[in-house]
Formats: sequence, C-alpha cells, structure tokens
Amino acid sequence: MEIISHEKPPGLFARMWLYLKSLPEKSKANVVEVVNKVIKLGKDDPRRITHSIKVGLALTMVSIFYYYQPLYDNFGVSAMWAVMTVVVVFEFSVGATLGKGLNRGLATLVAGGLGVGAHHLASLSGEIGEPILLGFFVFIQAAASTFIRFFPTIKARYDYGLLIFILTFSLISVSGFRDDEILELAHKRLSTVIIGGSACIIISILICPVWAGQDLHNLIATNLEKLGKFLEGFGNEYFKTLEDGESSNKDEKSFMQEYKSALNSKSREESLANFARWEPGHGRFQFRHPWQRYLKIGNLTRQCAYRIDALNGYLNTEIQAAPEIKSKIQEACTEMSLESGRALKELTLAIKKTSQQPITSADTHIKNAKSAAKNLNTLLKSGIWEDCDLLTVVPVATVASLLIDVVNCTEKVAESAYELASAANFESIDSAVSTEKPRSGQCGAEKSNADCPHVVITVSELTPAAAMADRSLKA
Repeated sequence: MEIISHEKPPGLFARMWLYLKSLPEKSKANVVEVVNKVIKLGKDDPRRITHSIKVGLALTMVSIFYYYQPLYDNFGVSAMWAVMTVVVVFEFSVGATLGKGLNRGLATLVAGGLGVGAHHLASLSGEIGEPILLGFFVFIQAAASTFIRFFPTIKARYDYGLLIFILTFSLISVSGFRDDEILELAHKRLSTVIIGGSACIIISILICPVWAGQDLHNLIATNLEKLGKFLEGFGNEYFKTLEDGESSNKDEKSFMQEYKSALNSKSREESLANFARWEPGHGRFQFRHPWQRYLKIGNLTRQCAYRIDALNGYLNTEIQAAPEIKSKIQEACTEMSLESGRALKELTLAIKKTSQQPITSADTHIKNAKSAAKNLNTLLKSGIWEDCDLLTVVPVATVASLLIDVVNCTEKVAESAYELASAANFESIDSAVSTEKPRSGQCGAEKSNADCPHVVITVSELTPAAAMADRSLKA
C-alpha cells in the first residue's frame, strides 16, 4: 500500500534561509579548494613562482620612467610603451623572452624608419595626394606582411615581429599626417621599446633563468625513459598467469601508463626547440646547439609510443588468449620487450649525461632484441599454431608483430641518438676512459705501450647505430 505524503515543499523564504545558512561552509570549501590548487601549482614547478616575481620586478623597474619626473619629462606618455613591452614580451623561458624581445625591437626599428620614409615621400605629393599615398603605403605593407606570415618557417620564429611591424608602420605613418614631430614620435617609441625589452632580457637571464633548451633536453630523455619502463614490464604483465593477475597491485602497474604523455608532446617539443634557438650558450649547451636533432628523436619516440599504446590495449582487453597459445612465443617476446626497454633506458642515460658511453651499451641490448626477433620470425614460420583456432591466434600474433616494430623503432632512436651525440659533441668513450684511474694489474701511464698486452675483439655483427659510432670514433 502506497503512502502519500502531504508535506509541502519549503517556501521561497525557507529556501533562501537554507542557502544563506550553508553559504559560509560552501565559501570556506571553495577557498580551501583554491588554496590547494595554488599550492599544487607551485609544487609542480616552483619556477612558476620565481617567474611571477621576475615579471613584477620588471614592471616595477620600467614604471619608474612614468613615476620619476625627470625621466617623464624626456619620454612623456610614451613611457607607457615600456610597460606594455614588459607585459607582452616577458615569457617563462629565456629563449621565448629573447625571441619576442628581439622581434619587437627589430620590427619597431625597421617599421619606424620605413614609416618616416613613407611620410616624407607622401608629404612631397601635396595636401591632396598625401593621404592617398599614405593609405596606399599602409595597404601595401599590411597586405604583404600578413601574407608573409603564412610561411611556416616565418610564422614559427618571426610572427610576432611581423605583427609589431604592421602596428608600428601604421602608427608612425598615420600619426605623422596630423603630427609634425614624427621623428620624435618614432624615437620615443623605439627608445621605450628597447628599454622595456632590455629589462625583460636582463632579468630573465640573470635571475633564476629558465632555459628552454634544458627543458627540451629533459623532456626528450624523460619520454624515452617512460617508454623503457613500459617495455621492461610488458613481458611479465602480458604473459602472467591468472594467479599472478589476481595478486597484482594497481599501484605497482601505474608506471606502465606514464608513456601516454609522450603521445601528445609534439607541440611542446617544437615550441621549446624554437625558443632554444634564440638562447645563448649555457651549461652543457653551446650556441647553435643542434636542437633539431632532438625533434627527430622526439618524432621517433612518438612512433614507438603509438605501437606501445597498441600493446597496452592488449593488456586491458577482456578477451585474452589461452596461456598455452601465449607460452609458445613467451620467451622471444619477453626478451624483445625487455631488451628494447633496457636499450631505451641506456639512451636516456646517454642524453641526460651527454655521453656516448651509454649509447654503446644500448647497442648490446638492441642486438639481443634483434636476435630474439629473428628467432620469433623463424618460430612463426614453422607453423606452431596450425592446430589452433585462428581467432584465438590473431591477438597473440599481433602482439608479436608490434614488438618486432618496437625493436625496429628502438634501433632508429639509437641511430638518431648517435647523430645527436656526434653533432653536439657528447663526451666520447675515449675521453671517458681516459679520466678513469688505472686499476691494479693494469698498465700504468708511465709504462710503455710495449709492456701492455694487446687485446683483439672481433665483433660478428654491428647494428647500424654501432657502425655509425665506430666511424665517428675513428674520425
């Protein structure tokens, strides 16, 4: 029997009272949530706090030109251009700040000179022809500059400069039509832009600098390391038994999802490489460092990550092949996955230490992975699954095929790492060995070469990456 309730819903004043009564608690919860987000944002990257302080310092410095009367008498209202320059130019990294600052300064200089020249030519045509000619000049430069911005190489590095060029040329040439002091206007604008840009660049470099090149270097190494971690754990995870699967801990497998950040890092890598080209030499990175080589490694890393993402799909699928089917290729697949992961970790170490020695160690793992892939191909051609249902074999065969592709991608990454090491003059193996102290039983430096035993090592097969390293070392 249904019970019908005759209670009336609360009225308008009652609802307002309940809302006002809960308002303090909700406000407190919102404030706590915002504070926690701010703390987390600062902990994730403490450089963000430093950058905020640097921007505030730069704005305070250039504001003196507006507050201090003698300086204001020289620049007047144009001093605000210095403040605006700091707001739009100061970026997180040194490279981004240098790029914007130089773009703005050079664009203002060139556009100011052309604007003065356009005003002078237009003034020669008389009162009737001057506005027509000025409008024609503004149209031509705006249309041409806007079209040039569509070129990818120009847009990547000089897009902001072209925008400032259009703005400054139009401002100088059009303002000169009503203002006779056009040279003074151009001079003040250029001076204040240089002052604001210089303040940004000096503070960005001298106070806790953030180098885009260092960030790119670390990003590439971190992505490789994440892929290596996945591959090292994939074999055991895919070929585990049912009992192992029930006892596995999700927290222990969380590292196998870290590779996904490498799938969407292309835009950040390209931005960092673009900013890094503006930066002067710093730390281990000289001016004109081969930053484009990092992009090549990043592209190959993503290709490998896409195949790893496909492998991860077979880990989480509900339909799993029978253990007896998997067991026939377990040894070869596990070795391919493990050796590829170790090779990627060695390449990570080489990039982090800017040394060629770990890359040589990666060759051994790549050679082992290729040997396992060769054994797997032989095993697959022998017809090990002739008596099995095709639908149950396809997922396992796909995993084997993907692992073979991963081995090939790992070899390509190693080749690109050798190219980077050669172009960036990473520490060679010979120099690394020469810094080590001779151990007991070894030939000392004071002994002649004739007293040292000669050891001949014969290598049956070299990977392309190892061959490239061998040629570079001989050179």
